[in-house]
Amino acid sequence: MTETRQVFPVTRPSGCPFDPATGYTELRQDDGPTKVSTPAGVDAWLFSRYDEVRSVLTDRRLSSRVAPSMHVVPEANLEREVESGSILQNDGDQHTYLLRLLTSEFTMKRIRALQPRIQQLIDEHIDAMLAVEEGPVDLVQAFALPIPSLVICELLGVPYADRDEFQHRSAVLVAVDRPEEEVDRVNGELQQYMAGLVMAKLAHREDDLLSRLITRGEEQGRPLTVPELVTIGITLLIAGHETTANMIALSTLALLRNPEQFAALRDNPDLAPSAVEELLRYLSVVQFGLFRHVVEDLPVGDSTIEAGEYLIAALPSANRDESAFPDPDRLDVSRRPSAHLAFGFGPHQCLGQQLARVELREVFTRLFRRIPTLRLAVPFEQLQFKNNTLVYGVQALPVTWDRGVTERDLKRS
Repeated sequence: MTETRQVFPVTRPSGCPFDPATGYTELRQDDGPTKVSTPAGVDAWLFSRYDEVRSVLTDRRLSSRVAPSMHVVPEANLEREVESGSILQNDGDQHTYLLRLLTSEFTMKRIRALQPRIQQLIDEHIDAMLAVEEGPVDLVQAFALPIPSLVICELLGVPYADRDEFQHRSAVLVAVDRPEEEVDRVNGELQQYMAGLVMAKLAHREDDLLSRLITRGEEQGRPLTVPELVTIGITLLIAGHETTANMIALSTLALLRNPEQFAALRDNPDLAPSAVEELLRYLSVVQFGLFRHVVEDLPVGDSTIEAGEYLIAALPSANRDESAFPDPDRLDVSRRPSAHLAFGFGPHQCLGQQLARVELREVFTRLFRRIPTLRLAVPFEQLQFKNNTLVYGVQALPVTWDRGVTERDLKRS
């Protein structure tokens, strides 16, 4: 263990927006975790190696009752009471109960049932892009953001017509540099909005996730309260579109910057499953890792992290660990799928990971086949990236293509 205190987060390399902070490579050579100072105003032990990160995320001596990214919020209130409906922050019996209610909504059987609708949404948005006769199209606004937003809205029973409101509020809540007053105001507005939806579902059940949760809780003999339903709804609404939307846009950009990988995936859609896993590993869009509170002394090597201290599981570093992934800084869409940690690990592993995988696979299969000459419409150096948000991505992605060139034309050439 290294006692030398460093400032977290360490800096992402300039000119290499797909790579995690350069400091991680050096930290992985240290003997165990390194103590860092965080914007939240507390010190934390930073775990950067794959095996260590995987291990601590399953350790019951750690608590998730601090928000998973609270460490990067300046002067955060780490003593804030955890809402009983938080699937992210509750431990023990309450987390188990919430997980039991939600798991059936994200089984592979249910996700496969959604697949035709996901395919339809993707094709409709590609049609709309192809209908633009000239000039660039922003892939973020025209494609990457609408698709997961529509999917999660339809799943939850949230009117898609309200997307501008919740997308704006979501952007504020995942930023790490917004004033506390603005965050509190936006959070209150989103809670009020979701409470109205929940009350409507309580009065009239429909075929959507929120309605089924209400019914399932009653059947279990422990009905969910309105505040619990509100918290669950907000969590799923934000997580369900922020991460996947950023993955779609950033993955597309990474492939365009690696033309041989783009061509390989475009010409062989069977590579989509391995490409999805590789891009999840390579990009690790949950860029600041996961924050945990130590509630019982945690032995690490010859030392001990004492109860009351904090630690950070650095997912982007673990996913580039040389001991776990050969040549980890190279993007290879044909790489054999690996047990990456992009969705976390352990009891709080991402509940919606299979839905995200299906959305990404369908995007890569359909977008690059139907627009085979897709390319950047502006110099790469002009793009702006989300360095100040919990979920990393690109702000906008102007793209263009050779109008009239089809998949068949490309094969003929």
